[in-house]
Amino acid sequence: QVQLVESGGGLVQAGGSLRLSCAASGRTFSMYTMAWFRQAPGKEREFVAGISWGGGSTYYGDSVKGRFGISRDNAKNTVYLQMNSLKPEDTAVYYCAQDGNVGGVVQTSRNQYAYWGRGTQVTVSS
Repeated sequence: QVQLVESGGGLVQAGGSLRLSCAASGRTFSMYTMAWFRQAPGKEREFVAGISWGGGSTYYGDSVKGRFGISRDNAKNTVYLQMNSLKPEDTAVYYCAQDGNVGGVVQTSRNQYAYWGRGTQVTVSS
């Protein structure tokens, strides 16, 4: 059974930083592309960042490019999202997601991702 558990969310002032973590279990972590999505109240869930199974390719949503960084540690079965220069509009629940297919490329569509965590709240105050 696949489990994804996010941590690291919280309240931060605008301009600050947070690092989210997602611990995965249940499948061979290193074989699957991982991604972060977020959902603000009343809005669609949107792609934030993705990283290929080996870590060699990363992709970011336009709204976070240059501010956020995604990385993974396959030895620890964990994916990270480093968030810098946070803005109030980054406030959302952040979800970790795992590709349903082995060795897939990073895609921004939610449909690619078969497994999801429960999310962690990030609130950025102005």
